[in-house]
Amino acid sequence: MAELHLQHLDKIYDNNVQAVFDFNLDIKDGEFIVLVGPSGCGKSTTLRMVAGLEDISNGKLIIDGKDVTRMPPKDRDIAMVFQNYALYGHMTIYENMAFSLMLRKEDKNVIHTKVLAAAEILGLSEQLNKKPAQLSGGQRQRVAMGRAIVRNPKVFLFDEPLSNLDAKLRGATRREIMLLHKRLKTTMIYVTHDQTEALTLADRIVCMSMGYVQQVGTPLELYDTPANTFVATFIGLPPMNMFDVKVEKDKLVHHEFEYKLSADEQKLLSSYVGKEIILGVRPEHITPGDAFEIVVDNVENLGQNTLVHTVIDGKKVVCKFREWCLYKRGDKVKVSFDRVHFFDKETTNAIR
Repeated sequence: MAELHLQHLDKIYDNNVQAVFDFNLDIKDGEFIVLVGPSGCGKSTTLRMVAGLEDISNGKLIIDGKDVTRMPPKDRDIAMVFQNYALYGHMTIYENMAFSLMLRKEDKNVIHTKVLAAAEILGLSEQLNKKPAQLSGGQRQRVAMGRAIVRNPKVFLFDEPLSNLDAKLRGATRREIMLLHKRLKTTMIYVTHDQTEALTLADRIVCMSMGYVQQVGTPLELYDTPANTFVATFIGLPPMNMFDVKVEKDKLVHHEFEYKLSADEQKLLSSYVGKEIILGVRPEHITPGDAFEIVVDNVENLGQNTLVHTVIDGKKVVCKFREWCLYKRGDKVKVSFDRVHFFDKETTNAIR
């Protein structure tokens, strides 16, 4: 169990390329933190700095009140689970899980007890005498987690652990990781580019782009009150629709529609009258109504809801209706916006 403080972390490589800029985060004991963002955003580099696999160029890493910034990985009491499992093919599952304890020269009885306990937690008790090649991808990932569990570390680090699994196994293994966290109550930091993993696993999400932290908050905070257009379009599937609109006293004007502002919205946007802003609308907040008309371009029926694709002012727009719709290409449908977000056009930050 551990509390972490990541203070002003920078990562600058020898060629002067900077991968992470001024990363700050306080992590509570037992918290599940997910770092999410597109490839190359700096999330895995940040995780590797915590693990000690990458040097910290600037800043401090504090674990349980101790400065471990320059401490070697083996002394940080951290266990890392990689996406490629990193199992020894010639060893049995039991030997793979016991290996780190054997290197420490722990008592054989202690090792045996810890391996059996971890195998029980992960449903691997019947697989201990097999080799990794005899297991499925999901089982091998559980072995990698078991190898971390037996060490009883202060912090678990996961670097895209589900990216090599198919969709069904991803869902099942994700649920196992959730249950594992609830059972062990250990501090966990998890890296992914998959927003579904971020939204379902995290106590708090750190959304990153281009080496910078864009927003830190609970899954609901990032979904309901995104800090900027990047977070708004990265979190949520399908992503938020964006429109350039002009602010008038009591309405927003677009080439193809108008949006009537409430009294509170008029007050919020009073300093923007006569200017352009970005109007954000999630697909599920475009609903059948009477505000304006769209022309159906394509339809995806998903069972309990339907994605209706259209084009507004040359931009693709997605509506998510809460029923099975029988629309065809070319059909005209009246819609309204039942919830919207406003963003400054120059800074792209949310207007609040």
